[in-house]
Amino acid sequence: MVWNLRMQMTHEVKLERACRLCRRNRRGAAAVEFALVGSVFVIIVFGMIEIGRVLMVQQILTNAAREGVRVAILDAPSSTATQVNTTVTTYLQNAGITGATITINPTNPTAATYGTAITVTVQVPFSSVSWLPSFMFVRTNAKVAASAVMRRETVQ
Repeated sequence: MVWNLRMQMTHEVKLERACRLCRRNRRGAAAVEFALVGSVFVIIVFGMIEIGRVLMVQQILTNAAREGVRVAILDAPSSTATQVNTTVTTYLQNAGITGATITINPTNPTAATYGTAITVTVQVPFSSVSWLPSFMFVRTNAKVAASAVMRRETVQ
């Protein structure tokens, strides 16, 4: 019985020495593992933030195009292309977006007849609305765009 106890203690001491050596050899492993996993995690989090930003800007552009086409379809003196551009630009500036390109088809909405589809398209370069430097992940000429189509309302 005593011999069994001594053998067991001897094995525990040897096992403890082996574990101590193993721990000593793995001191920097946690830092290396965190560097690898942490960098991937940060990239994923920033990617999710950027995708959320693009979706938000897309919705703002859709709303701006909708407001512009609502002005364009009315049978009023304010439905000129200049007024449509002013309406869209004001909406975008209130949302903090600048540098947008606005396209109206047909170019003169007052000349359109009853029932003609009028389209307002709004485009903005992705680099001007991105919160992150996007030179590595996105093409340099990428654009976020939205359009709205409504039919012309006129008095017949």
